Amino acid sequence: MARPRPVTFDKKKIVAENRRARFDYFIEDVFEAGIALQGTEVKALRGGEGSIAESYAEVKGNQVFLVNSNIPEYSHGNRQNHEPKRPRKLLLHEREIHKMHSAVSRQGMTLVPLMVYFNSQGRAKIELALAKGKQNHDKRETIKDRDWKRDQQRIMRDKG
Repeated sequence: MARPRPVTFDKKKIVAENRRARFDYFIEDVFEAGIALQGTEVKALRGGEGSIAESYAEVKGNQVFLVNSNIPEYSHGNRQNHEPKRPRKLLLHEREIHKMHSAVSRQGMTLVPLMVYFNSQGRAKIELALAKGKQNHDKRETIKDRDWKRDQQRIMRDKG
């Protein structure tokens, strides 16, 4: 019998976060995936370098790749240093890949990376989201809701 998955992912050290993704997309499902990295990439990530702001994931056949993510070259790396913007393979279960593929192809959803982190075992993980793009009126509504919640907190703090 398979071990039940934890509800929240075990995040010890967050390396990169895509904060803009929650503003630009409606988040439907969230997946945790491993990343196939080279040695100097891991060292650069442990140093806190890396960006996923402009990146996305795509399904090719039975594999998922992280495209356009930037992990700069490791400063103490030698001539076998990695390429900063190479596509990186994501490690997922087959049924998760199938679910992503069907959602992207049929429902027009996007695979957006939310954050890169190291778990308690020291492994680099990425939090991927199946998301649907927001239009401008949806973004304005999100801004209104955020401002109203901030005002509510201010009113409660002043009265209470």
